[in-house]
Amino acid sequence: MKLVEPPSSNKSATALVLIGRNSRGQWVAQEQTGLYGGLFVSRAEAMKYALFENGHHPETIVELSRTIELDTEGRLAPVGLLYGKRPVA
Repeated sequence: MKLVEPPSSNKSATALVLIGRNSRGQWVAQEQTGLYGGLFVSRAEAMKYALFENGHHPETIVELSRTIELDTEGRLAPVGLLYGKRPVA
């Protein structure tokens, strides 16, 4: 039997999940308020995590063209301040 962690929050489907590369080239996936997030070796793994955590809602995932650092203290910029964002296909 495979053990699987439940999504972090039932409300996470309505929040944006930001993905992009950090200054060291690692992939970051993080919910906009910092509820959940992680570092990944590939875009595919970051997307897989984001989809699992947000209840499989690809329309709430935004891939950033700018550098994004994993925020462990809940200091991410409000959505209106995100520059260079592009929707994930």
